[in-house]
Amino acid sequence: MHKRWLWILPLAVAAAIVWLSSQSHYPGGLQLPPPLDKVAHAAMFGILAWALDLATRHNRPDLPMYRRHLLVFGLLAAFGATDEWHQSFVPGRACELGDWVADVLGGGLGLLASSLHLLFTRHLAALSWWRGATRRSDASRDLILVADPHWAAELTGLEAATTRFPEADWLFLGDVFDVWVGMPGMESAAQRAFLDWVRGRRTAGRWVGLWLGNREYFLDRHADGFDLLGEGIGGALEGEALTWEHGDLVNTADRQYRLWNLVSRSGLLWLLFRLMPGSTARRVSTWMEQKLRTTNSAYKLAFPRQAFRAAAEARPGTTFLTGHFHTHEVEANGIALPWAHEGRFMVWRGGKVETL
Repeated sequence: MHKRWLWILPLAVAAAIVWLSSQSHYPGGLQLPPPLDKVAHAAMFGILAWALDLATRHNRPDLPMYRRHLLVFGLLAAFGATDEWHQSFVPGRACELGDWVADVLGGGLGLLASSLHLLFTRHLAALSWWRGATRRSDASRDLILVADPHWAAELTGLEAATTRFPEADWLFLGDVFDVWVGMPGMESAAQRAFLDWVRGRRTAGRWVGLWLGNREYFLDRHADGFDLLGEGIGGALEGEALTWEHGDLVNTADRQYRLWNLVSRSGLLWLLFRLMPGSTARRVSTWMEQKLRTTNSAYKLAFPRQAFRAAAEARPGTTFLTGHFHTHEVEANGIALPWAHEGRFMVWRGGKVETL
C-alpha cells in the first residue's frame, strides 16, 4: 500500500535546510566554527537521506534497494549543489566545495544508517521488491516449483518437464544458475537460453515467476520478461494460500551473510560493475561464485529449524515455501524445497506441494 503522506517528511527537512541556508547564522545567534558547521549540515542531509529513502520505499515497492539508494543519492547531490549556490547570495555565507562534499557524505551516511537494521531483523521490507502480476489467470493449473537448480551450461530437466507438462505455470525460487549477474555482456549462453524459454512459455499463455536468490544480482532489468520478478521476503500469489521467499534471509543469526547481502546488492557495487570492462566483470563474477561455495560453512551445513518455523508461522493460513537449504524439510506450515539438481522439481497442485 502506498503511503504518499510520507513525502511530507523529506519535504519538511528540505524546507528546513533551505531556511537555515538563508540565514546568516543559526537560530539564537549561534555560530558554529569549522568543521562543526559542516558536521551540522551533514547531519541535516543524513536526516534528509533517511526521510527520502523511507518515502521512496513505501511508494515505489518495485525499486530494488540499489536503484532506490542511487536515486536518493543523486537527488541529494543535486539538492546540495543547488543549496550551496543559493548560499552564495546570503550575506556572511559562501559557496564552498567542502560544504557540498559534507552534504553528500552526510547523505551517504544517512543511507547507511537506514540500512543497518537489516543486519539483525526479519523486518526486511527495505531490501524487498517485486514487479508484475501476483495473480495467475488460472489458479487450477499446476504450478511447477524449481528451487536451486544451480545450472551452469545445461538447463537440466527443463525441457523434459516442459514437454511432459505443457499446460503448467512455473515459479523459480532462486539460485537458478551458479551465479547470474544481470549486467549487459555478462550473461552466459545458458542464461540467454533460459530467458528465451521463459519468453516461449509466456507466449504460450503460461505464468512464469522468478524470485531471486543469493546467487542472482541486478536482474531487475529483466522484470518485463517475467510475469513476476521479486527479491527479499513477501512473495505471494493472490487468491492462493501460497507464500514464499528464497530462504537466505530466514536465519537472522547469520550476520556474515546479511552483511554480504547488503554489500553485494548495493548501488556502489552496481556502479563498479558498470564501470568495469566486460572481461574483468566476468572474472569478478566467477571469483564471487567460487567464494560463495566455500564461505560461511558453519551456517550452511545446519538447517535453522527454529528460525524457519518462526518465518513460516509469520505467514499463517498459507503454505510457506523456501529453497536455499538444499534439503527437504517441513516445519509447521513451512516447506523447504529440495535441491532441484538433475531436474528434481516440485509442484503446487490442488493446494498441496508434491513431487513432480
